[in-house]
Parts: sequence; structure tokens; C-alpha cells
Amino acid sequence: MKTIIYIGVILFLSCSKSTTSKMRSVPKDPLIENLISNMTLDEKLGQMTLYTTDWESTGPTIRGGYENDIKSGRCGALFNSHTVDFTTRLQKIAVEESRLKIPLLFGYDVIHGYKTMFPIPLGEAASWDLEAIEKSAYIMSKEAAASGLHWTYAPMVDITREPRWGRVMEGAGEDTYLGSRIAEARVKGIQGTGFDKADRLVACVKHFAAYGAPIGGRDYNSVEISERVFREVYLPPYKAAVDAGALTVMTSFNDYNGIPASGNKYLLTDILRNEWGFNGFVVSDYTSINEMVNHGVVKDETDAGILAITAGMDMDMQGAIFQDKIKTGLNDGRININQIDNSVRSILRIKKLLGLFENPFKFSDKTREANSILTKEHLEASRDVARKSIVLLKNNGILPIKKSVKKVLIAGPLADDKNNLIGAWSGSGEARHCVSLLEGIKQNLKATDIRIEYIKGCEIEGSDKSNFESVLAKVKDADMVILAIGENKDMSGEAAARSMIRIPGVQEELLKEIRSSGKPIVTIVMNGRPLVLNDVHNGSDAVLEAWWLGSQAGNAIADVLFGDYNPSAKLPISFPRHEGQIPIFYNYKSTGRPFNPDSKWNTKYLDMPNAPLYNFGYGLSYTSFDYSAPTADKTSFKNEDSVNISVNVKNTGNYDGEEVIQLYIRDVVSSVTRPVKELKAFRKVMIKKGENKVIKFELSKKDFSFYNDKMEWVTEPGEFHILVGGSSDTANIIKIKLTK
Repeated sequence: MKTIIYIGVILFLSCSKSTTSKMRSVPKDPLIENLISNMTLDEKLGQMTLYTTDWESTGPTIRGGYENDIKSGRCGALFNSHTVDFTTRLQKIAVEESRLKIPLLFGYDVIHGYKTMFPIPLGEAASWDLEAIEKSAYIMSKEAAASGLHWTYAPMVDITREPRWGRVMEGAGEDTYLGSRIAEARVKGIQGTGFDKADRLVACVKHFAAYGAPIGGRDYNSVEISERVFREVYLPPYKAAVDAGALTVMTSFNDYNGIPASGNKYLLTDILRNEWGFNGFVVSDYTSINEMVNHGVVKDETDAGILAITAGMDMDMQGAIFQDKIKTGLNDGRININQIDNSVRSILRIKKLLGLFENPFKFSDKTREANSILTKEHLEASRDVARKSIVLLKNNGILPIKKSVKKVLIAGPLADDKNNLIGAWSGSGEARHCVSLLEGIKQNLKATDIRIEYIKGCEIEGSDKSNFESVLAKVKDADMVILAIGENKDMSGEAAARSMIRIPGVQEELLKEIRSSGKPIVTIVMNGRPLVLNDVHNGSDAVLEAWWLGSQAGNAIADVLFGDYNPSAKLPISFPRHEGQIPIFYNYKSTGRPFNPDSKWNTKYLDMPNAPLYNFGYGLSYTSFDYSAPTADKTSFKNEDSVNISVNVKNTGNYDGEEVIQLYIRDVVSSVTRPVKELKAFRKVMIKKGENKVIKFELSKKDFSFYNDKMEWVTEPGEFHILVGGSSDTANIIKIKLTK
């Protein structure tokens, strides 16, 4: 059977520079203009002020007493406020006790689930399944909206090549194209096409910009990258999110080109608004305006507020600067009331889009809240995307586990854990709603005669090996061992940089002890970032990268272990052999002395290979796929033309399976140095055993474009190599030529 699939490649985002400067233009609405004309300065600044409630926070509390601020119109939005009861109480204060009765906007960090938890975003990116990613974003949005929320601080679209950085777990990994496609999917899932049904949230793309490139991988640190790298690698996912309709943008904590993002006019006005046409509002991250004093670019918080507003900031998260400090700048003429009005206009426009002026309690429905959270449908979706996110890193034929085995030992500190499996940034997710690995395996095997025994063996951290002997005693009677090891959820996420990205504690020593028994071992790694897994790889018969998978983690892993689901995930980020390789990424540039194993005088390490342990796009299956050489409908094409690339992919194994077909481009000769390869298209396709499918990719001018030495977005004629395969290390190539 032969099926032909045509894939239209979405034109890649050039993020090209504008040559004109424009005044900020904000759409005007009669209702909003009437409100603005009647607002006092304090009330205007109140709309530009976002405070946390006393539920939870991710930074220092600058100001409390938010209820009095709501009454006086000095607070327009609150975060860390959720549930219908809580938000309704506060909304009543706003619309019944304040002078102008302007409704509040309620926000929350709904990152990878509200109550039903999905895999952490990095893990979900490993699915390479845009439809599943969009669906999970919709479900988390639907649950949060049912709980009284209007706004989520997601998606996080920061590209990173830095696995030491803790917030790598929130993004889509190292690749610009994959990250851009996922940014689009998440925005569409969160916002949908509107808010009529009160089942969507306003998206907030973050952290603008280049937050994922901190020096040394330390959170909040400075960023030093060229304009070329900034525009070609880091900017496109933000642009993709804006083009997909994201209504708000959050600034980052770092500086770019010496100016902190929250006061950076080049970012917030020149690029975001003038180049991209963004007309939503910009919010600072937690006290990041205040922190410009620590950056040393302003002498005090008054100057920080003035710099932020001048740059294009609209809303101050938790810093109280706009409310308490900014009047000085108005009085001395450093800022003007039109700037304030534009910010207020942008914020009120979002409230109107949500329908809050017509019905401030539109999202306050107790019945909907009760019926929308942790539903069977949502849990099934969580299980589905979780198993799609599990990467098979190694398999010596031990997986899937045959249900003819007699006894399995389940071991490791994460085997019966729930708290860590819901992951960092789990918001309102609760461990009690999570299925542990042990529970998932028991459920999967309940209709079989396989005996299961469990022992923890050690803690995630610490040096206690006192239970090792007990583990070995139980190993003797088992046919095989399933070992669950990894990080606890506080080891990745915000303010969680690690200089050594290893499995902590004595977990790897436990693996070595079990290995000495000679029994087959399946190691399941649960973590929020790439880890150095050399010993895990060498000491295991099979390795699954299982991230933190959320509410249905245990069931999803069991589905993969016992063959109810054939793993199809591919890594969205490289896994290094050693921290000394960091930063490490697949799309590095050509050098004058490229790697040559037979020569000393080239770019390489003396003590290890250049290549990562597991490369970007890598992931195994229980079946096997055979790729033909790619073909093109023309070997030479012009700028205005497109070119179609075809490849035959045959499932040559014994299982039906999905494969992620990846297309990379290499520009052989160009006016500036270019990466050795760049992902330009992909498709995840189900191919039944024995079946052959023909996949066609359509490429156009923008897929071959780049910035020249004058930072102009250009397409140059010449030879290109097109590589198509199941991983970034593919050598399956065809050569084509672009003519003038």
C-alpha cells in the first residue's frame, strides 16, 4: 500500500528589520475612550498595576492590601487568584465598590495544566505532535477559565541551548523552527478563536527576549549574543506567537545589548510593535522593573518606571512602581499622559475582548467549574500526550516487556512517587490526582499472572545506601528490574540552575549494584532537563526518557513498557556527554577547521567526542523505518519558485508506529557562515507495519533565506543540501540549486 502525503511548509519567520519608525497605534473603542476620559491619574495607573494575592508567589512581596487598592481603583489586575469563589469575591469589590466599576483581570501561571496536568512543555515538545500540543493547551485553558481565570502566563517560547538553565523545562528546546511551530500551537490552544464560551484564556508569550541564553546557565543572568543569532535563533518563536494572535507579552529578567528587557525600547517598541504590529499589552515579569536599579541602568525606582514606560511597558507586575513612583516623571515632562493612556487603552481592550464589561462574572460559574476539571476526557488526553512524549533512548530488545515474564521488581525513588511526576510549575495540580509508575504498572498487569515487587532503594538526594542489600536480595528472585530515577521537581524550573546536570544522590550507584546481578534492567529517567546519562546508558538494557509527565504519568509509562503504545517521541534538545560540551546544539556553524578524527589540528576535544550522547531529533521505536534517498521535482529552481522534496518511508519492523520525518537544509556556500544544517520541516506520520508512505515537503524562498553581512534578509543563489531522515544526524541527502 502506498499513501502520498503532501506537506505545505509554513513559511519560516524572517523577523526582518523594519526601516521605518512608527508611532504606537492602539485601536480605539467608544466605551474605552469614555472610560479613559473619566479616569483620574490614579485610576489609570491602577489599570497598569498587577498585584499578587496572598496565595502564592515567585518573588518578594512588595505590596499587600490589594483589596483596598481594588476599591480605590488602584489595581486593575491580580495574579495567583483562582477558583470561582475567590475571583468572584474580588470581582464584586471591583464592579460594586470602585468608582468606575472596571472589572479585574485575573491571571495565573497555567503552564502545563491547571488541575489535569500534562507533561512539562519540554517533554511535550518531544512528541513533535502539534495537534496534541494544541489540545493540551486548550484543556488547561478550559479548566482554568472554569475556575475564574482570564489570563495565563504561557506559552514560554524561549529557545535555549543551555541545559544547566532550570527553565529549559518550560520551553520547546533548542530549535527555532520546532519552537516556532509549537509556539503557534500553544497560542491557538490557549486562546482559540475567541472568548464567547468562557472556555479560553488570554495567552501571554514570554519571556521577551532571549531569556533562554543566560551566561553560564544561571537564571536571571546577562545575555551576550550577536544581533544575527538573536534574530535568526531566538526571535522567531516570539514572532510566531504574536502572529498566531497572542494578546499579551511578558518581558524577561535579562538585559539585551546592555539594556534590561523591561526598559528596552528596541525590543518593546521597535521590534514588537513597529516591526511586528503587535497591539496587545506588555507586562513585566515579577518586579523586573524595580530590578533595573540592580542592573545599574537607573539610579532609583522612579527612573526605572520612566524607562519602562518610555520603552513601551504597559503593566507592572508586583513592583508598585507605576502606582507609587511614576507621577514624578509626568510632572517633570519625562513621560506624558498620552503614553499612559495608550497603555490603559491596550489593557482595557483585552478586558473588552474577554467580554468582562458586558458580564464581569462571565467566567464565574460554579457548575461549570465542577463539571470541567479532571474530567475523564481530560485525563485521557493527558495520558495520550504523555505517552507520545516518552523518548525511547536505548533498547537492547528488552522492550516491550512480554507479559510472559513471571516476576518484575520495581525499584527507585521515583517508582512510587506522585509529587514530582506532576512536575515543576504545576500550578494548581495536586499529587493526589497523579498516577504513580507503580500504580500504572499494577493497573496494566492486573489481568495477568505477573508478580510485582517494589522497593524504593534510596532517596532522590543524599548518600544513604543502607537499602542496597535489600534491593539486591529482591533482584535475585526477579526476572527483570524496572528502575525509576531522576530529579525532584525543585531541581528544574525558575531559580533552579545546576552546574552539574547529573542524576543526583546515589541513584546511579543503585543502578550499578543492580547491574552487577546480571538481571535485565529498564531504566526510566524522570526529569525536567537534559541530563548527562552516560552511566545510565551503559548500565541499562533499555532507557526511557519520561520527563515529568503529569497526572497520567504512571499509566502512560506502563502503556509504553508493555507494548500498548509504540514510543514515537524525538528529543527536542541535545543531551550532552559532559557539562564541558555546553552549550551544545545540532545546528552549529561550519568552521575553517571542521572536525576530522584523523587530524589533531581541528575543532575537537582531546578527551571526548564533539557529538552529544543523544542528538536533537533522536528517538527509537519498537519498529524500524527505512528511508529512500530523497528526490526533488526540480534540481534547479528560481527565487519565485517552490521545490517539492519527496522521500519514501517504509515500516520494516513488526509493529505499527509513528515516525517523525525531519527535513534539514544546508547552505553550501553563502556570504556569511551558516549552520551545518537547519530544521525546516517535519511531519509525524503513522505507518503500519509493512506499509510504505511517500512524504512530500514543499519548500519556498524563505526556507533558504538568512541575514547577510548588512543584516538584510536575503536569499542567495547557490547549492543547497536537503537532508531527510528520522533524526538530525541523518546523512540522507539530495543536492539542489537555487538560481537568480
